[in-house]
Amino acid sequence: QVQLVESGGGLVQAGESLRLSCLASGSIFMLNSMGWYRQAPGKQRELVAQISWGGSTRYADSVKGRFTISRDNGKNTVWLQMNSLKPEDTAVYYCNRVPGSAYWGQGTQVTVSS
Repeated sequence: QVQLVESGGGLVQAGESLRLSCLASGSIFMLNSMGWYRQAPGKQRELVAQISWGGSTRYADSVKGRFTISRDNGKNTVWLQMNSLKPEDTAVYYCNRVPGSAYWGQGTQVTVSS
């Protein structure tokens, strides 16, 4: 069964932190790079952070230095630690493999107030 379950979003003020979690099914997680994507209202979905099976990471310029992606290969779980949040980080956040699969979870809403 294909599964992507994101959690950890919420409403925070600018400058605060959130930690997102994603539990993925093995068919998506195993041996694949995983990523966190986000989609703001009226905008296309964008990849903001990715991590390879071996732990190498890459970040979009807009989040570099503020977000940290990590994974536990034994638990099919990937996290996104988000610090120094800004109002422009407001979006629905999704996890998926990189490149994305056809299946997407429900996402988790992150709202940052100024």
